[in-house]
Amino acid sequence: MHIMEGFLPVRDAVLWSAITFPFVALGLNSIKKQVKNKPELKMLLGVSAAFTFVMSALKIPSVTGSSSHPTGIGLGTILFGPLTMVPIGAVVLLFQALLLAHGGLTTLGANIFSMAIVGPFAAAVIFYLTKKIKFPLSVSIFFASSIANILTYITTSVQLALAFPDAAGGFTTSFIKFATVFAFTQIPLAIIEGLLTVMIFNMLVKYNLNNNLNYNLSNNLSDNS
Repeated sequence: MHIMEGFLPVRDAVLWSAITFPFVALGLNSIKKQVKNKPELKMLLGVSAAFTFVMSALKIPSVTGSSSHPTGIGLGTILFGPLTMVPIGAVVLLFQALLLAHGGLTTLGANIFSMAIVGPFAAAVIFYLTKKIKFPLSVSIFFASSIANILTYITTSVQLALAFPDAAGGFTTSFIKFATVFAFTQIPLAIIEGLLTVMIFNMLVKYNLNNNLNYNLSNNLSDNS
């Protein structure tokens, strides 16, 4: 994730962009509905977007043509549901490509798919399942954020392996190589991200105004997913 500018073949870049477009459109509609029903949620949306931007801007070089870093996508997913985080993640990745040279415009679709689609939906499913089996809220948030981070990078490994299959072993060998190199930096980062997400969530609960946080936490996986 943050596959760099021009690294993917044109075919792959176009494919991933086409796949992401419907999700971005649905996400924009989700945000529109939530803000229309409860305008004061704009502040929480801003906090979620800022957290995602800051976390995902912490870049550590990893696989050739890519990098490792937290994603910051779990917090907003827990508050607003996965669809909402698709356009937020897309905007974050666009600004990072333009302002920080993280990722690129030609690889934007692939980066959106891994971080802003796979990440949020993975976080939502994990959060739902862990709550279903009565995990404490903090534990559910930790697992949702950290595992979503890891699955983001597994997706990036798939994308890179599809674009650059190994000459001898094909896709499988290439995927193992990419995923193994990512694992050295990404697993510790995923754990750190999970802990930071729990800390930020607890701070939001402590300083919550007008019960906006509690309102969205109780509704995000029903009405907004």
